Amino acid sequence: MDINKLLSGVDCACGNMHRCDIKYVFVERDAMKHLTEMCDGYENILIVADENTYGVGGEKTERYLVGKNLNRVIFPASPLLIPNELAIDTAIKKTSGVDLIIGIGSGVIQDLCKYVSHTTKIPYYIVATAPSMDGYASSGAAMITDGMKVTYSAKVPSAIIADTGILKDAPMDMIKAGYGDIIGKYSALNDWKLGAVVNGEYFCDYIYDLTYDMLLKVLPLAEKLLERDEDSIKTLMEALILVGVAMSFAGNSRPASGSEHHLSHYFEITGIVDGTEYLPHGIDVVYSTAVTSKIREKIKSAAFPKEQFVMNEDERKREISRVYKSVADGCIALQEKLGTYRDNRLARYIVNEEKIKNILSEAPTHDEIIAILGKIELDPKEFYNTYSEEKIRDAVRYAKDLKDRYTVLWMYYDVFGIEDFDK
Repeated sequence: MDINKLLSGVDCACGNMHRCDIKYVFVERDAMKHLTEMCDGYENILIVADENTYGVGGEKTERYLVGKNLNRVIFPASPLLIPNELAIDTAIKKTSGVDLIIGIGSGVIQDLCKYVSHTTKIPYYIVATAPSMDGYASSGAAMITDGMKVTYSAKVPSAIIADTGILKDAPMDMIKAGYGDIIGKYSALNDWKLGAVVNGEYFCDYIYDLTYDMLLKVLPLAEKLLERDEDSIKTLMEALILVGVAMSFAGNSRPASGSEHHLSHYFEITGIVDGTEYLPHGIDVVYSTAVTSKIREKIKSAAFPKEQFVMNEDERKREISRVYKSVADGCIALQEKLGTYRDNRLARYIVNEEKIKNILSEAPTHDEIIAILGKIELDPKEFYNTYSEEKIRDAVRYAKDLKDRYTVLWMYYDVFGIEDFDK
């Protein structure tokens, strides 16, 4: 698929004209060579990277910026960069007089540049250093502010430059993470359909099919990706970009982020709060997809109850405080504002029971997801050894409270309450 042609717009049967404001996408060997022409008209450029990503792509990028006035924000490689208020302030302080930002990196650098660009109204390019996530072309910037994982509506980059020679040499965990982020669309797309049926949310067949087609294109590439095959890496990167375009078309991350991402965000936020280990985002996403497959199977095999589960409010707040600690008040306030715990969804489940069960059946089984994990050499033992069964069960119960989006986690809570998902 010609990504640049797609960006120009799609007059969709859903009634919307889908557009994405990215001007250039280059996924090829030595893609940075296009920077000289692309930076014509810009004189004062801010480079944003960390020590690792600058070491990988900094020299190659700056080779094509001769004659420009360059300033740099290079974050330390350790500790892990967190896209929080401190990182934002550090970057913004360097933007005075700047007319273009060029980020060199992947997930965190991308989100940080996106947020800073939106705040300062300075355009930005991203030079990708790993095929590790699907946010390159999306309009959302996933930041951690006030301790909460918040996706801000921002601007897409003006350009995405991806040198396949660099991408293929990315750390293998980051390649696996990109593959995992794509496989997670099985869960996200299923949740989108559920949201449309249960809550009447906007749904677009074209965007759904675009995302699902990328999933099917990447699915058989696991072995080639492990071999760092450059053509397969290129295909993965293009799929990650196109999924981001799908999110821009939808106006939110619905096509690409559901219950599996909420679980991943839970592990990240609680890891930061507790100072404990958490796995790379895309790897967490694909392990969490295995968890959501179990949840779907359990709901599918049970009859909807006569009454929706309602947890005692005081007990719920105690539990939220137990798992989220310093960010608990933000979670409680969010759900109070949304009224999700006051919404009786059971009648909608019962009326649409056949349709819901059919949607749940469209997602792969738990065994099928485990088989996919094996092909990319991911072992679920890593997931359980990192988090423990108790923490994973808490994630299933309370990850939903981090976000303003309906997913199968809410359906599970309504039907089974806080019952263990794997019993």
